[in-house]
Amino acid sequence: MKIFFSSRCLKYFQIGHPESPERVQSTYLFLKDKGYEFIEPGQCSDEDILLAHSINLLDAVKSGGFLDLDTPALPDIYEYARLSAGSAIMAAEACLGGDRAFSLMRPPGHHATRDMLGGFCYFNNIAIACLRVKDRADRIAIVDFDCHHGNGTEDIFLGKEGFLYVSLHQSPLYPGTGLSSRENCLNYPLSPETTPDEYLRVFEGAMKEVRGFNPDLIAVSAGFDSYRLDPLTHLSLEKETYREIGRMLSDIKRPTFAVLEGGYSRDLPECVYQFLVGLEL
Repeated sequence: MKIFFSSRCLKYFQIGHPESPERVQSTYLFLKDKGYEFIEPGQCSDEDILLAHSINLLDAVKSGGFLDLDTPALPDIYEYARLSAGSAIMAAEACLGGDRAFSLMRPPGHHATRDMLGGFCYFNNIAIACLRVKDRADRIAIVDFDCHHGNGTEDIFLGKEGFLYVSLHQSPLYPGTGLSSRENCLNYPLSPETTPDEYLRVFEGAMKEVRGFNPDLIAVSAGFDSYRLDPLTHLSLEKETYREIGRMLSDIKRPTFAVLEGGYSRDLPECVYQFLVGLEL
């Protein structure tokens, strides 16, 4: 397992914001204690960003010329955002080279649409990475198990040939999208009362769709805010549920990489660890 991480992603913060440096730092320290090694990522280019986003969004993030309370215009946020996207690209490339790979970085990305940021996300890391390596993978399946629907990823890939987007997410919940499937975007909205067993049954059905798509590459938006103690959501997954999610993805036997999305509980490090263990089976 190749894990991409840079301590530079810990340098920005807003007091009281749930998407904090501590969530990633604690995960890094936990995985380091488990014996994982880490690779320093590099920043992506503006050309990479423009594969997924409009020039207007790129310029807004560069200049700080935007207003979003959840996604603040912090100093140097453009540099941090393109480092996170660059890490996702490196994870995708490592995966196509024969390794399982995980990008342990912030900010997350799956709420960033082609034209708009939001939901703690500035650039869509998973989308940028997938579009960057598309010349090496004809068919790419994106699996998103963050508790929030990846409205940005769906916006970028809806109707795009060679891509399948699959999302399991709580509904109702921010951003209020993903209520039904459209074209190549398969959505599985789940009620807050969904149990771990019920979730895994739905996930198994979603994986059948991924198998049927026969992807050359699986890209995973790995969000751990569906955990039962997450302070922002109301699903009830256990730590061990993430090991099963990782195992089901591994069972498809395709090159697979993942990027960190949400997850705000103090148990995030162990949830991530369980997922990585399952992904390596």
